[in-house]
Amino acid sequence: MNAHSSTFAAAARAVPYPNAPALSQEAQRLLFKLLLVLADAFALGAAFRISFWVRFDMGVSVSPEVVPDPMYYPQLVTLLVPMGVLVFAVFGLYHERLLLGGLMEYSRVFQACSAATIIIIVGTFIQPQFVVSRLWVIAAWPLSFATVAVGRFVCRRLAYAARQRGYLLAPAVVVGTNQEAVALAAELKNWRASGLRLAGFVACAGSQDRPDRLEGLPVLGAVSEIREIIREHKEVDVIVAITSLSREELLRLCEDVAAAPGAHLRLSSGLYELLTTGMRVSNVGSVPLMSINKVRLERRQAMVKTLVEHSLTVVGLMVLWPLMLLIALLIRLESPGPVLHRRRVMGVSGRQFDAFKFRTMRVNGDALLRSRPELLEELTSNHKLREDPRVTKVGRVLRKYSLDELPQLFNVLRGQMSLVGPRMITAEETEKYGRHKLNLLTVKPGITGFWQVNGRSDLTYEERVNLDMHYIRNYSVLLDMQILFVRTLPAVIRGRGAY
Repeated sequence: MNAHSSTFAAAARAVPYPNAPALSQEAQRLLFKLLLVLADAFALGAAFRISFWVRFDMGVSVSPEVVPDPMYYPQLVTLLVPMGVLVFAVFGLYHERLLLGGLMEYSRVFQACSAATIIIIVGTFIQPQFVVSRLWVIAAWPLSFATVAVGRFVCRRLAYAARQRGYLLAPAVVVGTNQEAVALAAELKNWRASGLRLAGFVACAGSQDRPDRLEGLPVLGAVSEIREIIREHKEVDVIVAITSLSREELLRLCEDVAAAPGAHLRLSSGLYELLTTGMRVSNVGSVPLMSINKVRLERRQAMVKTLVEHSLTVVGLMVLWPLMLLIALLIRLESPGPVLHRRRVMGVSGRQFDAFKFRTMRVNGDALLRSRPELLEELTSNHKLREDPRVTKVGRVLRKYSLDELPQLFNVLRGQMSLVGPRMITAEETEKYGRHKLNLLTVKPGITGFWQVNGRSDLTYEERVNLDMHYIRNYSVLLDMQILFVRTLPAVIRGRGAY
């Protein structure tokens, strides 16, 4: 089976989309926008209330000689909260095409909160009777961003849960039936955070032996029938695998989609299998050109990631050193041999390094394995053994709760690894990744990662590859923090898939 046509492990195991919900797509979006408005209003009210508590209840002030009337603020807040929501609307924070936009959404929240604060400050100059505490305004600025961001995070989680049940999904079709089109459909169909309900494929004019179904989805018709397909599905995203169309077909398709109300055209890069670093569109003269970013994270994002990871690593080592010392003692008491195991793995740009782990196997493990040829074959195929005779009793506990990986915190401090990243692989394993190995070596391997919080060793090797590629394509500081703080701890505590 081709790697692209397989499903993502955890996401693919979710229940299929149910029948169309009773509420229309427009009603669903309207209800979600109403939820966002209420959440934002509550968050802004909370920020103003906390600022009030700091200024008046705690008595903190930058001008002690000025004593504003505290009874004035509850009435003022009833005006400022609607004003804040209106500013959010102006910044597009309730536009359906910008909702659930990750870092971009939080960036707009910060900009909107900053703009609202500036409006309040300007209002104090324009209207002399409008007098407010400077500390109250200063404190409300970061607090409003923090509370609104938390509220939006909660709403995002609710939206993802709703999508699992078939709500808040936009219909979409994939134009093309070639390998790129199938790869696009496989990811969009099985990753519910995409917010798309794939209706099927649209075949190109030159398609030979057009199949009836691909990836479990029907082929709805030919590209020449795209207007009829759009009318049937009303508002629909038309996702084009551009390698499947000729230039003339693509131009005609753009014209047809542009003339169809409610349709939105999205073009793939044509390099979906290889491209992981993102693209920029800029005008050179009057010609729009796409540029491929050489690295996944911009320099300032990489600096933030490094600063956060090194800070967390230092704190982690300060807290965990007694546990690590105890583990080292238990390893030496159970079986002879070194405490640490060094594994030679691939790093960024193909540079190899030794990854540290607590030793979980007996020193004569290879001899034990040679006596079991069926296990040797399983290890060669999956690079994992469910029942490994080489593993010690202490080692099984360490593996179940991922405690054997604690020494890799030193690899993080040495700049060889990240707290969050794709799986570590050896030089021999790179061949299993095929063309994907170029993607894998663009980021540092991680102690934890997307594959570990979605099944760990219960996954097939192919599923692990797909999850690593999904992580790299969506690589961001926010995703790292989500994996590290929201998903890793529950996965470790359950111990599922660790052996």
